[in-house]
Amino acid sequence: MEEAKQIIDSLRKEIDNWNYQYYVLNQPTISDFDFDKKLKELEQLEAEHPEYYDPNSPTQRVGSDINKNFIQVEHKHPMLSLSNTYSDEEIIDFYNRTKKSLNDEEFEIVCELKYDGTSISLTYENGLLVRAITRGDGRTGDDVTANIRTIKSIPLKLQGDNYPDSFEIRGEILLPWAVFDKLNEERAEAGETLFANPRNAAAGSLKIQNSQIVAQRKLDSYLYYLLGKNLPYDGHYENLEAARSWGFKLSDAIKKCKTLYEVFEFINYWDAERKNLPVATDGIVLKVNSAKQQLNLGWTAKSPRWAIAYKFQAESAETRLISVDFQVGRTGTITPVANLEPVLLSGTIVKRASLHNEDIINMYDVHYGDMCYVEKGGEIIPKITGVNTEARSNIGEKVFFIRHCPACGTELVRENGEAAHYCPNRAECIPQIKGMITHFISRKAMNINAGEETINLFYNEGLIKSVVDLYELKIDDILKLDRWGEKSATNFLESVEASKQIPFDRVLYALGIRFVGETVTKRLVRAFHTIEDLMNASYSDLVSVAEIGDVIAKSLRRYFSKPENRELIEKLKAHGVQFALGEKALIGRTNVLNGKIFVISGTFTNHSRDEYKELIEKNGGRNSGSISAKTNFVLAGENMGPAKLEKARKLGIKIINENEFLAMI
Repeated sequence: MEEAKQIIDSLRKEIDNWNYQYYVLNQPTISDFDFDKKLKELEQLEAEHPEYYDPNSPTQRVGSDINKNFIQVEHKHPMLSLSNTYSDEEIIDFYNRTKKSLNDEEFEIVCELKYDGTSISLTYENGLLVRAITRGDGRTGDDVTANIRTIKSIPLKLQGDNYPDSFEIRGEILLPWAVFDKLNEERAEAGETLFANPRNAAAGSLKIQNSQIVAQRKLDSYLYYLLGKNLPYDGHYENLEAARSWGFKLSDAIKKCKTLYEVFEFINYWDAERKNLPVATDGIVLKVNSAKQQLNLGWTAKSPRWAIAYKFQAESAETRLISVDFQVGRTGTITPVANLEPVLLSGTIVKRASLHNEDIINMYDVHYGDMCYVEKGGEIIPKITGVNTEARSNIGEKVFFIRHCPACGTELVRENGEAAHYCPNRAECIPQIKGMITHFISRKAMNINAGEETINLFYNEGLIKSVVDLYELKIDDILKLDRWGEKSATNFLESVEASKQIPFDRVLYALGIRFVGETVTKRLVRAFHTIEDLMNASYSDLVSVAEIGDVIAKSLRRYFSKPENRELIEKLKAHGVQFALGEKALIGRTNVLNGKIFVISGTFTNHSRDEYKELIEKNGGRNSGSISAKTNFVLAGENMGPAKLEKARKLGIKIINENEFLAMI
């Protein structure tokens, strides 16, 4: 028995190494015939000795034909998206902003290719793959471990012994161009719908609930980011090189840069050379190398401040403008959408594209019948980027922006300094009402189990006219509708009931106030613990909150000044919706800094600047971006800006370090 185990272990180790040589290094050291012979020998021994079953055995990479529903798992660290940039100027801005935030401290930028696949998070414990989770909504994703085990470029067991006991590594699951083309050929022969691009094919493959089929898709991977408490190095680049030695497949197109010149050199080279790669790419990712500096730069609610994605110039096409529709968004914003003669762009047929706003229409001097340039870029909806005026012949009338809402007829408003027009008739404009309810139930807001089609049906049937009506629906009301059974109606109503436990910041986001997104609501709720505090906040109270500027403050004041909005909030409160921080969220909050105004400057060791801002607000204090006579303390880290230091001393403001601050709270 012991001899059998030794043979099994030896074969597993040999086969793992051959897989690594073939799929990661692209340097096969054994023939396919000999490999298959060894794999069958291992399969036979494992069948004879089931007591030595190991989910990480190379024999398990073929997958199982047992269907399994995916379990939703919360990410230990949120999987945030990156801010996108499309120009050299924006890269220079990112570089200078980083330099300023680090108070001119030297830093390195790691440049990497941005692979166009589907994001994955892999967790390893004691050198073994234990979990694989899709990005999902950034907070939670699907557990697709069984499918990931079929991808031969992902190690099930790590090499060597110098890896941390537990860590997470993130990357992209990809479908190589050659595999994608063959897959679409097979689908065409079978009369099935073709995949639009390799990214969609890879994402769709991971969602197949039969890992045996996933194994046949021949997915690949590139990994690019490590997280964990005991990583070997402070440098992101150095940690990636360590991960490479553990058996992970990483791109060779990674460069550590000390200057902007080196960054642009990397971008310019790969903008051309990427066309020769076996997988799809759509840009370059720039990351600050040092983990300590990343901590000090911090994160917004959507993306890290220490990284940015540069998107390669989008593919462009030329096609004729047929007509223009004016759509009403959920906040009343009017968007002109061009209807076009169908054109192939980036692998998909494009029939509609955004025309942005009135200023853009006038700048391009758009006429009906014009030949327009269309780009996809980073947008979900393609956009018009210009007009081929030389191709004009027998064109129609000039396109004029409308002056009244196409849905309710209300005269449109354009605020000073804004590019967009919007309809102010929020209470009676049907697209706004439906859009507001659809936003309210969305996953990032109240997470009610329904979609846009359901909201349209309920509204058109007279069951709901506002979000309050969702909480007054009865099962008998729903069962009267076509295709609604008791189970689906019960599931919907249970999700409505569960939404009453959604925390205050998401409820505030769900209200759909103009310019008040996820980041803003988190800031507001940390500063104002109840809806009453927020509704009664003055303009100066609002702009004193970090990242709340003039536009957001005015929008909040405008929203809460309207009686119908206050009435809506009171009705939702009566139904049990949360409009205050819960007891759990208030744990650890004090008033020890009540009324004190802090300015933070420099870099820190124990916490990031964002975390210190949160601690200040959590303990009753307020943050300010600039020093004035009203400032009480300057929380100073290393490399504090000399101008701020001089001004603080001149005004006699007390300067404290992070240890003194932590002692205060």
